[in-house]
Amino acid sequence: MPPPPLEQQEQQQEDEEMEVPNSDNPEGPLPMEVQAENVSTVDAPIVDDPQSGRFTWTIDNFSRLMRKVYSDSFQVGGYRWRILVFPKGNNVDHLSMYLDVVDSVLLPYGWSRYAQFSLTVVNQLHNKFSIRKETSHQFNARESDWGFTNFMPLSELLDPSRGYVVNDTCVVEADVAVRKVVDYWSHDSKKETGYVGLKNQGATCYMNSLLQTLYHIPYFRKAVYHMPTTENDMPSGSIPLALQSLFYKLQYSDSSVATKELTKSFGWDTYDAFMQHDVQELNRVLCEKLEDKMKGTVVEGTIQQLFEGHHMNYIECINVDYKSTRKESFYDLQLDVKGCRNVYDSFDKYVEVERLEGDNKYHAEKYGLQEARKGVLFIDFPPVLQLQLKRFEYDFMRDTMVKINDRYEFPLQLDLDRDDGKYLSPEADRRVRNLYTLHSVLVHSGGVHGGHYYAYIRPTLSDQWFKFDDERVTKEEAKRALEEQYGGEEELPHTNPGFNNSPFKFTKYSNAYMLVYIRESDKDKIICNVDEKDIAEHLRVRLKKEQEEKELKRKEKAEAHLYTIVKVARDADLFEQIGEDIFFDLVDHDKVRSFRIQKQIPFSVFKEEVAKELGVSVQYQRFWLWAKRQNHTYRPNRPVTPQEEAQSVGQLREVSNKANSAELKLFLEVETGQDFRPIALPEKSTEDLLLFFKLYDPSNKEFRYIGRFYVSASGRPMDILTRLNEMAGFSRDEEIELFEEIKFEPQVMCELVDKKSTFRANQLEDGDIICYQKTPKVGSAEQFRYPDVPSFLEYVHNRQVVRFRSLERPKEDEFSLELSKLHTYDDVVTRVAQHLGLDDPSKIRLTSHNCYSQQPKPQPIKYRGVENLSDMLVHYNQTSDILYYEVLDIPLPELQGLKTLKIAFHHATKDEVLIHTIRLPKQCDVEDVINDLKSKVDLSHPNAELRLLEVFYHKIYKIFSPSEKIENINDQYWTLRAEEIPEEEKNLGPNDRLIHVYHFMKDTTQNQQVQNFGDPFFLVVHEGETLADVKLRIQKKLQVPDEEFSKWKFAFLSLGRPEYLQDSDVVSSRFQRRDIYGAWEQYLGLEHTDNAPKKSYAVNQNRHAFEKPVKIYN
Repeated sequence: MPPPPLEQQEQQQEDEEMEVPNSDNPEGPLPMEVQAENVSTVDAPIVDDPQSGRFTWTIDNFSRLMRKVYSDSFQVGGYRWRILVFPKGNNVDHLSMYLDVVDSVLLPYGWSRYAQFSLTVVNQLHNKFSIRKETSHQFNARESDWGFTNFMPLSELLDPSRGYVVNDTCVVEADVAVRKVVDYWSHDSKKETGYVGLKNQGATCYMNSLLQTLYHIPYFRKAVYHMPTTENDMPSGSIPLALQSLFYKLQYSDSSVATKELTKSFGWDTYDAFMQHDVQELNRVLCEKLEDKMKGTVVEGTIQQLFEGHHMNYIECINVDYKSTRKESFYDLQLDVKGCRNVYDSFDKYVEVERLEGDNKYHAEKYGLQEARKGVLFIDFPPVLQLQLKRFEYDFMRDTMVKINDRYEFPLQLDLDRDDGKYLSPEADRRVRNLYTLHSVLVHSGGVHGGHYYAYIRPTLSDQWFKFDDERVTKEEAKRALEEQYGGEEELPHTNPGFNNSPFKFTKYSNAYMLVYIRESDKDKIICNVDEKDIAEHLRVRLKKEQEEKELKRKEKAEAHLYTIVKVARDADLFEQIGEDIFFDLVDHDKVRSFRIQKQIPFSVFKEEVAKELGVSVQYQRFWLWAKRQNHTYRPNRPVTPQEEAQSVGQLREVSNKANSAELKLFLEVETGQDFRPIALPEKSTEDLLLFFKLYDPSNKEFRYIGRFYVSASGRPMDILTRLNEMAGFSRDEEIELFEEIKFEPQVMCELVDKKSTFRANQLEDGDIICYQKTPKVGSAEQFRYPDVPSFLEYVHNRQVVRFRSLERPKEDEFSLELSKLHTYDDVVTRVAQHLGLDDPSKIRLTSHNCYSQQPKPQPIKYRGVENLSDMLVHYNQTSDILYYEVLDIPLPELQGLKTLKIAFHHATKDEVLIHTIRLPKQCDVEDVINDLKSKVDLSHPNAELRLLEVFYHKIYKIFSPSEKIENINDQYWTLRAEEIPEEEKNLGPNDRLIHVYHFMKDTTQNQQVQNFGDPFFLVVHEGETLADVKLRIQKKLQVPDEEFSKWKFAFLSLGRPEYLQDSDVVSSRFQRRDIYGAWEQYLGLEHTDNAPKKSYAVNQNRHAFEKPVKIYN
């Protein structure tokens, strides 16, 4: 995977809000962030003999540390390393931590080293809560440190009750394994393997691996070739044609193939190409699209024929004769990895019979609630079996997506008829032999928030495997595709006796994510021959033409050193461009006639070429060289001399422009007679100046080129006024004003010309520009917005048409306004408010545009937080013309001084929860929040007292002190809950205990792991009170019917381990200490089924956290 271009790195940094430090940090190389798509050579073949070690760093006086701090150096694998920590965050509200190469600037030129490593913040109270993140990187001079800008929230790190900083001491660890990597950048994939790779657009390796897998199913490729397309279709607007084009190039190209046409046909923009999506989802969406596009064609049904299988969902009653079945189709199967050793275990689990009994009985028609068996059996499997391994799951305890890196084996041959066809339904056709051979292994390397995809494929099902890793294709041993992609852990031996010698294991985070099997009985049909006769004639012609054009460009590039591009500007270009495309200077050289001329050709021969092409005889041509002046304007400087015309084009190019020797820019001076035919050119002496003239009309803001002519340096501007009036079509004696256009960057300079002084005294020279207009009449009633040339040019220089979009619809332009780059913040919001018909401009909040992600920036523009419009539009070194707006319900200055909190109020007697949005000044405290809330909620009695709690995943972590400042409260991650304080809690006896009470159940799929649910609460437990007494109070509090409550179990839980209680047990004896750390982990648990509706996050557990869903728009 090639290193991303600079703009891509910037784009990723902006998207993920994890920039490298700002340039105000002068201390050596800057820490780099782990990118969503790892750009190191992580997956290059690795030479064994890993060297590893662990370093522990105890950081004292943590709260006193300044912006960044380095650990002592330590040695691993023959290299010196150190940990770099930003205790207060690297411009973020998270702890930032990196692994750094010591003395990187002193190492030999071109140094490089590859390391797998993990960084850990140790929880000093409970080691199981330590936070560990791992990655890998190819360290070099440009990226000498790598790690995590958003390692963990500072609020969590610095909370003394959490155990990460104890007695102002923080303990961090680095586990490092150094490996040597073989460099494959010079690898010729086609020559070495016969196959070519796909180019990565930024974060499209996930798509590349899937496309290679599909391409190497020849039957699928043949069907794609046979999809009807025409020569009038454009690949960027037709998925079938784009895919045909891509497959053709993969089959016949000698170098890696780009995928931009295909992603454009999906309707994706640049941002989609930089977003890493889910492979399984893309596979499903792409196949559905192709299935739809194939309808009504000769290849209709191909997707179903290849990938579609069927299974039967059944529910069978045990005690009565009733069975319900439902047939469903599938294109892929999602197999559990967690708790399964291999594919067969996953299939066993897939068809596992579930008993519906007790509270979970099945309601059968005519028979009511019945005990039943529920399960799935397969009616038929498809010829190409796609198995999606559930490597990503939702972790209920941590409330986040996690990657399952457990060891999981998959066979080269998969027999789904095993054990007398235990996976098959009674109606399955037993004559079909469901014996499958492994065709491809799609691998994910990395963590839940990003990583890298590649594929191991056997294109012909031979013994030879190939690895398709973006642009690089290599031959690989079977072991690399099979055993090394099982996952699990790898234990690395210690080589340094001075280190902590506990076992040092690394998770093998490169592991199989998708498997493709082909049925043995169908392999001859599927692994078929695909050649040019399968490809439509128009497609062959189009692609061969593309190839020829590509070859021509390559040849031109290879021969570029032999040629010079000569750009010739003429009067016609100036008339056409000035006042339309450009206003300053004379011409846009990219829009004039260009000639590709061999350098050694004499300039006289070039003139003959010009005569032939432009119809101007050689004797009527005079060429001028352009020059860039010190004030950054670009003007004709002097005519080409006879001696220079005798030289070659290449020599003249060197003379004209040493700074940019790729092009020769010329102005062609031609004089025309009455019949507009070329005539002889006037002689030019050193006294003659060639001036160019522009005309301005303030009545209609028209600005245009009007012509050029020679003047005498000793003459005066007043001598040419009559001629200028004639050129403009004015009366001969019209009073006019003349201005010299001097420069326009960084500011416009346009000064009045003294008509009575000489041209020389006015400091005019060859190539200068005079702008003129009628002299404004004194006392005239006509008032023009831009009355003179300088004011008009100032307006043109600063005008900016801005496209405004609603922040709620960030893809759609809503309206455009012509503004000035010099407009202040107030000017801009006033114009927006006027357009929207809003009386108060301060209720407009603006957000800038990210030029790389094509999305709004994460943070809005603060009230008067920028000087002018140009500051709002700039992003890195690019300028945008997009702003996003939103209309607030209160003025922005007022909102910025407020803290907004969302609080869930739990009513004391009613079974309801209402969400209230509280806005108060940031300097307020929790007591102010409670008082504000009291005025909005329905209390059980007027004197009721409220408290504010921090609830996270059905546990109460904190009761806020009334004096705590609200500015520090973060409601993004935690739920803020307000409730009345029960009377019994206000008068606790000396031996009473206020305990946490949570609902829980055991997850049968997660090794009986405890899962909390529902609303947690506090309960007062009196001295000597038994569970029987406590149960009565809980039942009354929760209003649970007797029948249901009788099924509940009660347990004391500490750190997730239940100890079940008997009715006679004294509850308070279990809760000895108050106010201990981790009180939320010691609680009275109520075990029962969760009958509440499930939350939406369980719907798609295989999508990565924070991932944009895959969409194909066309």
